[in-house]
Amino acid sequence: MQGYNLIVVYNETADKVLLCKRKKNPYKGLSNFVGGKIEQGEDGMSAAYRELSEETSITARDIVLTHFMDFTYYTFDLYLEVYVGRINKPCEVVGDENELYWSPLDRDFFDTAQFAGEGNMGHILMEIDYQKDKLLI
Repeated sequence: MQGYNLIVVYNETADKVLLCKRKKNPYKGLSNFVGGKIEQGEDGMSAAYRELSEETSITARDIVLTHFMDFTYYTFDLYLEVYVGRINKPCEVVGDENELYWSPLDRDFFDTAQFAGEGNMGHILMEIDYQKDKLLI
């Protein structure tokens, strides 16, 4: 089973979330969280920090990630690990793969015309909001 991750990154004041506008399918042109493939033999947390650094230039010095939830898609033979964290200081985000931007949290993340994942982005953000005191967001 192939593993992937996505990382929900809040800014230092936790009033915005980092998104990327996808340049490739699936979801070309839609906004999504950053993330990527978990390599063979790589543990999930290491993969999350690696993908975050590769796609945004945010490193483990800038953020503490928490493994928050997982999705398993049996018919596609893949699983998705969801990580969340808040940066500890303002960070310049730089990436070659997709356009990066900080989005306010008052958007309709269930809108599939704007956001990837068939509503999963809205679901994930709602679940994080329910647990934000435990997550220190």
